[in-house]
Amino acid sequence: MKIIFLGPQGSGKSTQAKMLSEHLNVPYIEMGQMLRDKMTDNTQDAQDIKVAMESGNLVDNEITIRALTERLTKPDAKDGFVLDGYPRNQEQLDKFPIEVDKVIYVKVPDEEAISRLSKRARADDTPEAIQKRLEIYHNETEPLLEQFRQKGLLTEVDGKPNIDDVKKALLNLF
Repeated sequence: MKIIFLGPQGSGKSTQAKMLSEHLNVPYIEMGQMLRDKMTDNTQDAQDIKVAMESGNLVDNEITIRALTERLTKPDAKDGFVLDGYPRNQEQLDKFPIEVDKVIYVKVPDEEAISRLSKRARADDTPEAIQKRLEIYHNETEPLLEQFRQKGLLTEVDGKPNIDDVKKALLNLF
């Protein structure tokens, strides 16, 4: 199965996506972590990624698409994957559309997402960066949900309950 997880930062989508990838025995691919890992390279892409992430902006679409293309060509992703955090905007969807079986939208209110993110200890989780990422999410990623809904691919999951309850609801879909 090829599955995309979408939702605002702090929705719990990464936690749930990891559990589902283990359940389905397919690789978990997290765009954010993949890009953070690339920041250690001594390249212009690494510098651009760092600047974007620290300011709460999206990483350049070309860099993101290049990284994802490279990852999806690995043999372990041939028969399926759980992809967390892609696409983030219309250009990413248009330039690198991925044939998927399902798109899972983990839905939480902004207040809950902010509360959860404020408790994480990550350098790019400043209040300003969190607010900016949520604004970008609402303006650029949320509109994609309707496209996936129209294709019959979108399933919404309430991300507000505790981790185990969300996991149970999610596993009931498979």
